[in-house]
This record gives sequence, structure tokens and C-alpha cells, in this order.
Amino acid sequence: MSLLKNRQLVRWIIVIASFAIISLILWNTYTFFQKFKDEERAKMEIWSNAQKIFSSDENNPNFDFLIKILNSNNTTPILVINADGSISNYNNIDYDGDDASAFVKKNKDKLIKQFESENIPIEITYTDTKTQEKVLFSKLYYGNAPLLNKLKYYPLALLLIIFLFGAVAYFFYRSSKIAAQNKLWSGMAKETAHQIGTPLSSLIGWAEILKTENVNPEYIVEIEKDIDRLQTITERFSKIGSLPTLEKTDIVKETKDTYDYLKSRSSKLINFTLKLPEEPIYVNLNKQLYSWTIENLVKNAIDAMKGKGDLTIVMTQLENNLKINVIDTGKGLTKNQFKTVFEPGYTTKKRGWGLGLSLAKRIIEDFHGGKIKVAQSQIDKGTIMQIALKTV
Repeated sequence: MSLLKNRQLVRWIIVIASFAIISLILWNTYTFFQKFKDEERAKMEIWSNAQKIFSSDENNPNFDFLIKILNSNNTTPILVINADGSISNYNNIDYDGDDASAFVKKNKDKLIKQFESENIPIEITYTDTKTQEKVLFSKLYYGNAPLLNKLKYYPLALLLIIFLFGAVAYFFYRSSKIAAQNKLWSGMAKETAHQIGTPLSSLIGWAEILKTENVNPEYIVEIEKDIDRLQTITERFSKIGSLPTLEKTDIVKETKDTYDYLKSRSSKLINFTLKLPEEPIYVNLNKQLYSWTIENLVKNAIDAMKGKGDLTIVMTQLENNLKINVIDTGKGLTKNQFKTVFEPGYTTKKRGWGLGLSLAKRIIEDFHGGKIKVAQSQIDKGTIMQIALKTV
């Protein structure tokens, strides 16, 4: 128990530490982004002042220095609009075509809106000598530099990488856990087969003794059927966890044998109907596992009908495609349940492990290369479960 608690504590420590590291990285990225924007604005304010001096005083002794400042901006996109709405200056704007001036004039309003969404425009004003009031000379609209735009998406890229890493770790952990569970179930199944083997051998011996006694032969026949059934169940459990051997088998005969056994041991309130082709149909099959699949489908159908109703098994062949339909008149399924009924642990019954259809799906699809699905179902009218296999 203490080991389990320690493991859980370590996991929580890792989760909290990871969250703290991610938060710190995102905060530092955000802080750096804001600092970069502040520096960009300070640079634009210097540029706007240089533009103001350059435009108002052509005889300024610092003319060469002003030109140097104005030409120093080779990354940040800018657009200077005069008070009357005309374009005074622009630079570093990506445009389509060869004529930058025509592009800027055509998309002036769009560029202004874009730059305003990225940064607050800077007003370039001058002081009226008569009224001593500040008068708007022009407005400097500027966008984010390419490096700043790239940095803006860095946190999203980081979160995506972390999410993908977490998903990979989760699926790896889940796969390892499922593999361990499968190994445990396989071991339990093989141990169950081993435990059944001892009393089964004894039952075979007692059946032979009963043959020498004055016992009704019909009783002996039924006992031998149940012994054969126990042997089949033992073989089924012994095959779990290992790749089963497939042999060319008459599936019509195997279906009929399983049907006859289940019918004789089911409620008399179930009306059984079997529709099989008269000619043999050969399929690469594992007899025990196929019989297990039919048994699971039939038992589920009987449970769905609550022990009373019509159950039909129909086998049809079209070229090398074989379909086996198990039809019941039970409570039916909703469309949302068509796939979930095959998931391990899913069950609509008060009792049960929810493994029957999951095993059936694995047997048919993984071992036999076929398909199993809910072909049709209506609430309170019934369900058609369908197996599709290839003939040989």
C-alpha cells in the first residue's frame, strides 16, 4: 500500500512540476513579447520625432542624422497619414505586384485597421505659434515586426509540442497498462484451463464407468456432450494470449453443431430458426473460437429478449463473401451503441463483465480477418448482428 501511495505522490509531483515549468516558460515568453513591443514603440516614437523635425525644418543642422534615423527602420511596417488623409510615407509593407505606391493607396484603410489592431498609432503634432495649441500634423500607424509576429505564435507552438508530448506519454502508459492487463488475463485464462482439466479427466472416467452400469444410454450421450463442451471451453481458454491455428473447415457444419447444442440447453420460450446452405462452405477457421463467437452472439440475443422471443441464424454466400446474421426480437440498440457494444467492459446488463462481444470482435477481426458489426437494430423490435468472412 505504501509503495502505491509513493507512486501516486511521485506522479502528482511530476504533474505539478511540469505545470509550474510550463507556466514559467509561458510567462517569460509573454514578458519578453511585451518588452519587445515596448522597445518597438520607443523606436517608433524616435522615428516619428525625426519625421516631424525633418518635415518642419529642412535647414536643420542635424539633417544627415535625421536621414540616418529615418532609414534605420528596415523591419517594422509603417504608414504615415497626413491630417488631410493623404499618405505621407510608408515602408516595409508587403505588397502584391510591382507598384508599391498603388498597392498602399488601394489598401490604405485595410492597412490602417490592421496596424491599429496591433499597436496604438502615434500622433505627430506641432505647436501653433499664434494659439500655442498642438495641431495634428500626421499619424504614424505601425505594425508588428516579422520577428515579433513569429514570437507571438511561439507560446502556441510550445503548448502544441507539450500537448503532443503528453499525448504520446499517455498512450505509451495506456498501452503498457493494457499489455500488462492482457498478460494477466491470458495467465488467468490458461490457469483456468489447467484447473478445469483435473475434474474433467475425472468426469471422463466416470462416464466410462457409467457405460458399464445399467444406465439409460440417453443420459450417457448427454453427459458426453457436456464433457465435450467442457473440453471445448478448456481449449478456448488455453488459446487466449496465443495466435490460434486456422484450418480449412466446413463452417456450415460448425454453425449447426453449435446451434444444436445451444438450442437444447436454452429456454423453451425461445423459437429457434436455422437457415443454412445445403452444400458445405469452407473457411479458414478455428473451430473452438468460432463456436465461442456464435455462442456469445446467441446468448446476448437471448438476454436481449429476456428469455422469450424469436432467434434466427441465417447464412448467405455471394461468391467468396460469406455472411452470418444472428437475428433476435429483443429490446434493440440505439445508433450510438452500434460501436460501443464491442468495447471491453461495455454492458447493458445488471450482471456481466462486458467481454463477450469484445472477444467476438477480436476473434473474428484479429484472428480470422473478417468483420463483425451491428447490421441493423430498432428499439423494442430487435437486432441483427452480422459476421462477414472470406471463403476458400
